[in-house]
Amino acid sequence: QVQLVESGGGLVQPGGSLRLSCAASINFFSDSAMDWYRQAPGNEREWVATITSGGATTYTDSVKGRFAISRDNAKNTVNLQMNSLQPEDTAVYYCHTRRFAWDYWGKGTLVTVSS
Repeated sequence: QVQLVESGGGLVQPGGSLRLSCAASINFFSDSAMDWYRQAPGNEREWVATITSGGATTYTDSVKGRFAISRDNAKNTVNLQMNSLQPEDTAVYYCHTRRFAWDYWGKGTLVTVSS
């Protein structure tokens, strides 16, 4: 059974940092691109970052230079290091992967940026 479990969310002040992790219980992890999405209150879910199976990374413009996605294939984890956090980064952050026609999502972890 495919399971993605996010952790690391919390309350942080503007300018602070958080590191999110996603533990993936999948046997195709090393072959899969992994993504982070987020959904702010009242907004649609939006893509944040992707790391391919080969380690190439892409980011949405609003987080470039502040966020870094990484993966550890030995531990089946994907991480999102978030620096210089701003109130507009407040959202539930979701881990995602896709295999053939199937999308897999975690339940999310809440990040709140507030003073």
